[in-house]
Amino acid sequence: MPHDVIMPALGMAQDTGLIVSWLKKPGDAVKTGEGLMEVETDKAVMEVEAVADGYLAAVSAEAGDHVPVGQVVAVIADTLEAAENTSPSPSRSSPQDDEPTSRAASGTEAVPSGEEIIMPALGMAQDSGLIVAWRKKPGDPVAASDILLEVETDKSVMEVEAGHDGFVAAILADAQQAVPVGSVIAIISAEKPENAVARSHKNIPVDDETPGKAVVKEPQAAPKKTEARNTPASSGRVLASPKARRLAMEKGLNLSLLVENGVPQPYHVSDLKLLETLAPSDKTAGAIPSPASAGSLPMHIGARIAASGSDEFIAWLAEDGDVRLEPRLIWLRFAAAAFREAAGLGDMPLIVESRTVRKMDGRFADADRVGVSKPLSDAGDQVPSIVLRDLSGSPITAATGSAIDAPVLTVCREREDYAVSLDYLAGQLDEDQAIEFVTGFVDRLGDPLRHLL
Repeated sequence: MPHDVIMPALGMAQDTGLIVSWLKKPGDAVKTGEGLMEVETDKAVMEVEAVADGYLAAVSAEAGDHVPVGQVVAVIADTLEAAENTSPSPSRSSPQDDEPTSRAASGTEAVPSGEEIIMPALGMAQDSGLIVAWRKKPGDPVAASDILLEVETDKSVMEVEAGHDGFVAAILADAQQAVPVGSVIAIISAEKPENAVARSHKNIPVDDETPGKAVVKEPQAAPKKTEARNTPASSGRVLASPKARRLAMEKGLNLSLLVENGVPQPYHVSDLKLLETLAPSDKTAGAIPSPASAGSLPMHIGARIAASGSDEFIAWLAEDGDVRLEPRLIWLRFAAAAFREAAGLGDMPLIVESRTVRKMDGRFADADRVGVSKPLSDAGDQVPSIVLRDLSGSPITAATGSAIDAPVLTVCREREDYAVSLDYLAGQLDEDQAIEFVTGFVDRLGDPLRHLL
C-alpha cells in the first residue's frame, strides 16, 4: 500500500516547514531510513527519512516551498508502475476545514480567533499523536513556557508547551483522542474569551495494542504506605525523568517520599503534584534543604583518556564508511547512552544539548538510539537532560560548568589525551550514578567500536 510523506513538525511551535531540497526524484527507488528531503525550520536544517521501501511518487511541493505541517508532499508507492500512476494525495485538513464554525450553520459555539496550536510531529515517521492529557482548561491563562498538554507517540510521552502568552480560548480535541499531525487542537487568544470552547476532534481509532502505549496517571489521593517495590530504588536509587528531578529539587521536594508510599517508578513531572501532598507542610522532614543545601551542592568529577581511540574511530568512519561527522556529534551519542544506563532511564526520553566554545549546536532527542550515519532528531526548546560541551578545539584544557539546568559534561584536549569532566548538583544525580556516567562515557571514548558492536 502507498505511504504518505508529510511535512513534519521539527519544533513544538512550528506550523510550516521550508523544503530546502529533494534528495530523491520522482520514480527513484527508496529504502526505509534513506533521506528524502531536507527541511528547514527557524532552528536547523533536518533530513526527513523514508518510512517505507518503495518508489517516490506524487511529489506535490518543490524546493523553496513553505508547506503547512501535516500536509502530504509525496507518496511512496510499492512498485515503479504504481509510482507512475499515483497522483498527489489530498492534503490533510484542519478542524476548521472539516467543521462549521458559525452558530447559525452548526448550532454550536463559534471557534474564537487567536493563535492556533497544532498537533506536533515528535518523530519523523509520525502521522498522528495521541493526546494523553490536557494540563490547561478552556479559559485558563497561560504563559508561552507553560505545559499545555501531553502527547504520546510510539516511543514516549512528551510535554508540549503553549508557545504563546494569553488564554486558552478553545480546546478542539479530547484527551485520549488520536489527532493527525498538523491539525489545530487548541486556540490561544490574547484576551480572556467570553465563552471558551471545548469540543472533540473527529475520532481516529486508536489501537490499544500499539507497542509502547503509556498508562495515563490520573490525579489520586495519597496512597497508603506499602513495602518498597523490587526496583533499583530499593537499594537507594530513585528512577525519575531529569526534568522531574530538577523541578523536585527546585521545590525542595524529596522523591524518596514517593518510593516510601509505594508510588510506581519512574517518576514524571505529573507525579510532583502528588509529591507535594505527601511532603510535610513545614517542609522540614523529608525535604531537600535549600538553597545552600546538599541538593544544590555543586559536585565535580574529572577523568582522562587517550585520544587515539576516538580519533582513529572517526578517521575510520570517514575513510571506510564515508561518514564525516564532527567528533561531538558522535560523543553526544556516547554521552546519551552512558547517561541513560547510569541513571536507569530505560525508554524515557533523553535530551542532550550540544555546545562548543561560542555557540549551542542544538538539542537532540534520544541521540543514543540513532545510528552514527543517521541524522539526529531536533528536540527544539525542550529542557535538556545533560549538556555536552566540546572545548577540544580550543586552548582550554580544563573547565567547570554551571549545572543549574542540567549536568554538564565537558571534553577538553590536552596533548594526546582527552580531559573529561562532569559538573552536577547533588540533587540531579547521586554519587554512584555520576561515577557510572563518567566511566561509561570515557570507556566509549576510549574504545568506540567495541561499544557500538
